[in-house]
Amino acid sequence: MAKYDGPITSGQLLDLFAARQSERQYLPTPVPEEALQRILEAARLAPSACNAQPWHFVVVDDPGLKNQVADAAAGKLVGLNHWTKQAPVIIAVVQEKANLTSKIGTAIKGTEFPSYDVAIAVAQLCLQATVEGLGTCIVGWFNQPGVKKLLGIPKQKTLPLLVVLGYPSAAQRDKKRKPLTDIASRNSY
Repeated sequence: MAKYDGPITSGQLLDLFAARQSERQYLPTPVPEEALQRILEAARLAPSACNAQPWHFVVVDDPGLKNQVADAAAGKLVGLNHWTKQAPVIIAVVQEKANLTSKIGTAIKGTEFPSYDVAIAVAQLCLQATVEGLGTCIVGWFNQPGVKKLLGIPKQKTLPLLVVLGYPSAAQRDKKRKPLTDIASRNSY
């Protein structure tokens, strides 16, 4: 996976977007602490409605605990996400309460701004991981109460996502996306 240093061009930024993919095969190689700190810093710097910053990231890298979280991500009935045990790190993304101005905006507009804010922060986290040569996969289907209990996250908190993180063991895939003409228009729908 490509690694980017310093100022980047618009072409390099598009290359970064193309390089980021949802990984489901990981090497057992530990993630260096310096890389992990830059990844979390990228998420911290994300914009948010009214600067609410409604997020908290729980980094799970203790192997025993990480495997328990992975078991909760895998699920017993459907059997999804069994591959999560391969990765050395899982980041639990907790959605915190918005500040007063963001809450007012949410009430007036009927839009859950903190959910958007968390999504932006997670996107930045994943892109920085790609810059670091790491792979990620965003997981939304998991046993939320089980993970909350394992990580000591209060019941009233929202835990929308897990981000699985590590060095990918599979080759880069071709990105399959709709053509731009199918998803964008100008001046009208």
